[in-house]
Amino acid sequence: MSSEPFNLSNPNRTVHVGVILFGGLTELLDVAPMDLFHGLTPKFLQPLPDGFVAPHLKQQAIDMEFHWVTETGKVPSTNNVTVGATIVPTDSFVTCPALDIVLIGAHRFGYNLTETELTFLRKAYDECSAFLTICGGVQAPLSAGLLEGKTATGPRFFLDVLRQQAPGTNWVEKRWVSDGKLWTSGALLNGTDMVAAFQREVWGGKSLTAEDSLVEFMARLGSVPVRDIDYKDDDGKL
Repeated sequence: MSSEPFNLSNPNRTVHVGVILFGGLTELLDVAPMDLFHGLTPKFLQPLPDGFVAPHLKQQAIDMEFHWVTETGKVPSTNNVTVGATIVPTDSFVTCPALDIVLIGAHRFGYNLTETELTFLRKAYDECSAFLTICGGVQAPLSAGLLEGKTATGPRFFLDVLRQQAPGTNWVEKRWVSDGKLWTSGALLNGTDMVAAFQREVWGGKSLTAEDSLVEFMARLGSVPVRDIDYKDDDGKL
């Protein structure tokens, strides 16, 4: 293993990307953007014909290992994601390696994280290079005391409540916002906006053309939209 410091933008080893699933039901759409990470890996890209993805783009592939983490490393007695689906965990809180990228989706409304979950969450935050929350997933680091003094966002309809709950956090009405290694997003599909923006910032390079950048090529290939960060294309009315 290289002794050089780890740099997420130019990793010198496999990048460990993990979704932390808590005891409460997690929304499937919140964790679906993990596929945007998978689309940048050699495992996904190498089998594709060179005429489909050019060799110079394949060379930009990033080795990643994906972790689906629960407290015990086992499927709970009930489904752990919405629509009746179950994700088979790969790691427990004990066996999970240090994560470079953490992603957390919204858990069931009214569920309170246990002390064991909060402890692991703080550990994951300290060890990672990027900590991403989607939709109501922002409540997890809020409960763990990680948002004090930070700028963050969440579902638009819930921002006033969040401001009351955590006045020490600068809550902004945006599709996504970053503050250091902390990235937070608005509801559901805003998580895709955030992950795409995260990838462009971390791995997009100076050129963001589909001809030169694997990140941009895959975003275009998947028709990932570039939407206004300030919701100017959405009046926000329910």
